Amino acid sequence: MKKHVLMAVLPLLAWGCGDATDADNDGVADGIRDPNNVSVVVPSTPKGTVSGQVLSTTLQPIADVSVAMTIGSQPTGKSATTDGSGNFVMTDVPAGAQVLLTFSKGGYSTLRATSTVPSAAGTVPINNGNASFGPVTLTQLNSSLSVTVVTPQGRPAVGAKGVLEVDKAGSVILSNYDSVSSVISKVYVEATADANGVLNFTGIPSGVELARLNGTYSLWIAPMDTNGDGVVDTGGYTKSYSGGSIVGSQATTLAQLSFSKPTGAGALNIEGGNVSSLKGAAEVDPLRNMVRPGEPIYVYFNQPVQPGSVFVRLTDEYAKESLPVTAAVNVGGYSATITPGNGIVQEGKEYNIFVRAVAAEGGSNYSRTGFFFGGDQSAPRAVTIAELRYQELSLPPAIAATQLNPGETVYVNFSAPIAKQVGQSVQVFFATDIDNNGTMGGNSFGELNNYSGQGFPLEINEPTKPYQTRTPAELPVFGIQASGYSTRYSFVYGGTVALNPSQTRLVVGFSNLAPVLGTNDVYESIWGQPINTDLESTNIALQPAPTPAP
Repeated sequence: MKKHVLMAVLPLLAWGCGDATDADNDGVADGIRDPNNVSVVVPSTPKGTVSGQVLSTTLQPIADVSVAMTIGSQPTGKSATTDGSGNFVMTDVPAGAQVLLTFSKGGYSTLRATSTVPSAAGTVPINNGNASFGPVTLTQLNSSLSVTVVTPQGRPAVGAKGVLEVDKAGSVILSNYDSVSSVISKVYVEATADANGVLNFTGIPSGVELARLNGTYSLWIAPMDTNGDGVVDTGGYTKSYSGGSIVGSQATTLAQLSFSKPTGAGALNIEGGNVSSLKGAAEVDPLRNMVRPGEPIYVYFNQPVQPGSVFVRLTDEYAKESLPVTAAVNVGGYSATITPGNGIVQEGKEYNIFVRAVAAEGGSNYSRTGFFFGGDQSAPRAVTIAELRYQELSLPPAIAATQLNPGETVYVNFSAPIAKQVGQSVQVFFATDIDNNGTMGGNSFGELNNYSGQGFPLEINEPTKPYQTRTPAELPVFGIQASGYSTRYSFVYGGTVALNPSQTRLVVGFSNLAPVLGTNDVYESIWGQPINTDLESTNIALQPAPTPAP
């Protein structure tokens, strides 16, 4: 039934039976079962339906696949199980929600994908809010891969430790979502070489299945202490193979380890670790620079380093003081474990790290400053305003101190670092009369609910050094690197009257920002979550005016 027909019968159906209501948000008036002959009620909170199908790489349906949905940063989600045709359905999903779907079944690869439910969900006509996800394909974990490892001298590398990464082990073929921002399906398997030097990786997708997905196998073998004297005497080994290259034989070429001190290794560098801003080709994505509280920082060098040469310094976002940290060199100098002091790394905080090391051979030096964030990649947190603070200026005697005066800077400190991705700056509004015209809002620029909708632009004020409390200003403990994310933003108060900061309420109008370039991510947290809800706080703390240093 078309929309204008439904609207035409609405008055006739409502007559004699009271106002139509829809308490369960299904788009049909309560008490009616036939949607073709009833009033349609626009839900107050639009909801939609997410459905899809899970298939093998040969496009056969897979039953009993668990589908778990995480909706934004909500603590609880939804779940479903595929039927005999591989189909699943989840209802009552908020329109415009950012969701994470996880597909899992024993004996198959796991796939995770994030996307956004259409904003049209739940509007008339019925069912135009349905979102079809997929089809999703998963590989079977029913194959194996053997690698023969030998020492630099050509003998079986008994006890060699290897890791095999399979990427990609699944795919999303298509989707009518607004956008699918990321799809991850990887398999990791560890193995230890037997008496013949053979690493046998089991429980992985076959080369045939991986070839269908254009996937790869990536092999890493750790350096070894072959004679047991406590000194690493071989290098490691890395290589990637396409699924198509091993179809049929199901075997890789011989993996021969190199000597521990490679000749001509070039400049010392960090090739990997959980803080990717320290790598030679630095990666600045927050999710690649996130350390869980209590977790060490791992760095892996491209060649051995001198054990006593690794020097590490650590400080927080404001670089005011050095934080306790220790470093231990492992695996014959190929890696180092950096351990911050107990309780130092906290969720939602940004840290700066400086690492220096000297190569074991040739004297090549490595020196770099990076950054990382405290938090768990899989557990995003909602962002709130942690503190408001204004910078008191040195004022003439006629102007009262301890008040927020025109021209003073107000700092808005969030509970976790955020960044503006695209588009206009978010506006800040005062919930009070800042121009002394006797009313709030109306024609008053910067006041909440004013006609123009204009407030004070809030811009990033990422620290490069501590808050200034003296003249000359304090210096950072070491030069820090900007990440593009910060807990600290600021604006200049442009009202015409001084305000009592302890009684002033501010509203940061994230909900007023329109999507730009087809995305809702105008501002996002370090977890990649968009911020589109207004945040507010009361009581602006005082940052005293700088005083001359003693």
